Amino acid sequence: MISDSLLRLVRCPDCRGTLAGDAGALTCTTCGRRCARGPGYLDLRPSATFTEQTKYLDESLHADARHETVSPALLQAGIRQWMLRRLLKPAPGDVIVDLGCGSGRSLVWNHASGATIVGIDVAPYFAQEAVQRGELVLGDLRRLPFADGAFGKGYALDVFEHLSRDALREVLGEIARVTRPGGHVFVYSHVRKNSWLAGGLRAINALARQLERVGLVDLRQERLRKSDHLNPLADIPDLERVTGDAGFGIARIRYYTPLIGALVENILMRVAERALARRGALRVEASASGEAERRAPGAEISAEEALRAARTSAKRRLAAKGPLYYALRGVTALMTLDVWLFGRVRTGPFFVLLERLPLASPRGRADR
Repeated sequence: MISDSLLRLVRCPDCRGTLAGDAGALTCTTCGRRCARGPGYLDLRPSATFTEQTKYLDESLHADARHETVSPALLQAGIRQWMLRRLLKPAPGDVIVDLGCGSGRSLVWNHASGATIVGIDVAPYFAQEAVQRGELVLGDLRRLPFADGAFGKGYALDVFEHLSRDALREVLGEIARVTRPGGHVFVYSHVRKNSWLAGGLRAINALARQLERVGLVDLRQERLRKSDHLNPLADIPDLERVTGDAGFGIARIRYYTPLIGALVENILMRVAERALARRGALRVEASASGEAERRAPGAEISAEEALRAARTSAKRRLAAKGPLYYALRGVTALMTLDVWLFGRVRTGPFFVLLERLPLASPRGRADR
């Protein structure tokens, strides 16, 4: 969706000049650049080419079609949304930027808050629900195409760990520029230094790898998603320094070592997903030839196709809000124990609410 309110917020990604015209033909009044539009979003990527590029631009990363539809916010995604609402408190009248919005699912999940939420991502893999309900921009976080102080609130989920240290400083500087003094930005990411709790997480992940070796789970897509993690922040004091240099103070912070969450998502859900994929492959073979009993599961369709079919089927069942949906809601509630029990133990993953300091510039000097 491209609304008049979005057009008032955007600026030229190259010179920050005002964009004139309508959603169909925007032109920068300063440098003359013409900005394109996609199906339901504005294309405001900068002309500059960055050597550092995210793997989320790769089509292979989206082969499982997770981005095409938005399922309810459950499991670890549900925990992130729960914390976002607790700390950021989206409300009617708020103008919020979703930084690195991905498919735009957070826009959909928070649509009922009444806030105006603008999503920006460098990869054009937006869900149809996000296109219909949200304000979407294709752009780079290092050159945010928005006016100074355009937003009172913002959030970035699973973004910082994909950036180098230099890129993170650029991104934070841009976030500070488009956030009004006194505004807040909610972040979920992690630092490299962990607590003793990480030992439990490593054990769960080691078990998941063993299960993959015997064919009970498939972790290839997850490895691909995490393959460009650069983890630029050493520890929490480093987080404080880097965000402080950009003009932010830490208003609140909670830590998140997902022991229950990892057991559920990395083991139980992956085993169930793999079983459903095999069952789906067997059904396809049976319908094609009636000889499924003489074939190995997956012989006629690829593992990726079977996995995609299993996820599509699960999404339909969740959308119907039947027993599966309510069972996963119960599991999600159980997973909040990771925050209640360990949320004050300083460790790698964190939820933080940053406050834009009124007297600090993006470089930490007083504004003039």
